[in-house]
Amino acid sequence: MRRFIPFIEKPAVVAVIRLTGSIGLGGRASLSDNALRPVIERAFRRGRPEAVALVINSPGGSPVQSALIAARIRHLAEKHEVRVHAFVEDVAASGGYWLAASADDIWADTGSIVGSIGVISAGFGAHELLARHGVERRVYTSARSKSILDPFLPQEDEDVAILKGLLDEMHSSFVAYVKERRAGKLADDDELFSGRFWLGGTARDLGLIDGIAHPEDKLRELYGDKTIMLRYGPRRSLMQRLGASVVSDVLDGVEDRAAFARYGL
Repeated sequence: MRRFIPFIEKPAVVAVIRLTGSIGLGGRASLSDNALRPVIERAFRRGRPEAVALVINSPGGSPVQSALIAARIRHLAEKHEVRVHAFVEDVAASGGYWLAASADDIWADTGSIVGSIGVISAGFGAHELLARHGVERRVYTSARSKSILDPFLPQEDEDVAILKGLLDEMHSSFVAYVKERRAGKLADDDELFSGRFWLGGTARDLGLIDGIAHPEDKLRELYGDKTIMLRYGPRRSLMQRLGASVVSDVLDGVEDRAAFARYGL
């Protein structure tokens, strides 16, 4: 009955979106724009929240998916005139930091890992292994660059130069976004965009985050002790809920462990 009495002050509602895992396009990645779209839209719409909090624990992944998710968050924040706060758990690095930068302010634990503002491409070369086993790789293309960086062919300097050009262009977009979102907060330090990462205290000094804080304490400080927190996150598929995707789940775990391991986690 309280909600029908106009003179009783209602507690603030804050939507809390958990963003955990690697970022990519479907498959074994935990976070993608397509998977998160209904979650994010529901969080901004349901209950008319006064704010949205992003709880992030991600080592990064696809720069395109990171940009799409961040753009969706900003679009809805401006459309609904809702403030967005980001809270870093273990790590918000690379694409994970791109997501954090979509918020109006960023908070972390002293032990959180933050940064790694850069772009990486990694793979393997197997042409010598094939040669030792008497296997010949045969590739036919209609265009000179169609087989660029084929892992079963010797690496070409021209191919590497093309790839580095793409990585530099992506990196420039990442840097521009961070500078836009953290305007007036970033320290004048050349290392900021070198791909390095830092713990929470140093990240605060560099302006990558706004301070040291945990979600519930900070949100209650900002919106009151009676703040209602509505929690959202990607839903598991029917097969996962039935335990029928054991192989996929194992691969998920291996892939995520490898991504988090880059940061000593």
